[in-house]
Amino acid sequence: MSVHTVNWDAIAWEPVRGGMERKSFTGEGATLALHRIQPGHELRPHSHHYEQIVYMLAGTADFHVGDAVQRLEPGGLLVIPPDIEHYIEVVGNEVALELDVFTPKRPEYGG
Repeated sequence: MSVHTVNWDAIAWEPVRGGMERKSFTGEGATLALHRIQPGHELRPHSHHYEQIVYMLAGTADFHVGDAVQRLEPGGLLVIPPDIEHYIEVVGNEVALELDVFTPKRPEYGG
């Protein structure tokens, strides 16, 4: 067993698409990703084979998951099952901060 530590503040923000940036950290079985999302960002419906647990830290956003829309504010949690089309849409003028846990880990996120 190896212990991997890092200073979260030292991880650089990476551009994801217009209006969205990410920093991430990956362990043996899960990936943690922090997304910073600007109002008016590029919407991009997608799906993946990972379960995604969302924790909203700041701002307000509508999560379109399949045919449902869930509004999350700070403290809100949401589980997005694998293989379901989804996307986030920031509501209002505040930058959204969303912390995601993906299982299994996402090697393409590095960390």
